Amino acid sequence: MKKSITRFMAVAAFTAVALCAQQHSRGQGGHGSGDGGGGIGFGGVNSTTTAAQVTTIVTHQVTFLTTLLTLTTSQAATATTLFTNELNSIITLDAQIVTARTALATAVKANDTAAITTQSNLIGTATGQIVGLEAKADAAFYALLTTAQQTILNNTDSDFFNDLRLPGGGH
Repeated sequence: MKKSITRFMAVAAFTAVALCAQQHSRGQGGHGSGDGGGGIGFGGVNSTTTAAQVTTIVTHQVTFLTTLLTLTTSQAATATTLFTNELNSIITLDAQIVTARTALATAVKANDTAAITTQSNLIGTATGQIVGLEAKADAAFYALLTTAQQTILNNTDSDFFNDLRLPGGGH
């Protein structure tokens, strides 16, 4: 019972810190504006996220996971690389989505159904690619864990990966 409370408090504290840290990027047209969720999380990342912000986000995430799972130095370094690469790829795709959303708004105002279809498809494809990037990073992270660490992660929450994507963030 005490472990459950400790884990709950750790997740709650991380979520509160991450929500505060990401608040400025929510609503800027990127994935921080409510596209859904899934994965070990980075809500609020969008095409305006800087390299320094990526570093901060990943550092907080890996620190949290290190505390929760007692990651080794090697595991933490690998997780940092995995999640940094994931976020940088997401930022690139988010820029494509922002451009497509702008073009979609123009198409809607012009009642250009062909352009609406094209831009909607572009948004859907990029969003699907983001979900894939998240799932691959999560799978690679999960695979580097020991059986004991996987058990801790699995027992923390039945949907741990989805729950750590912040509300309104993720993809």
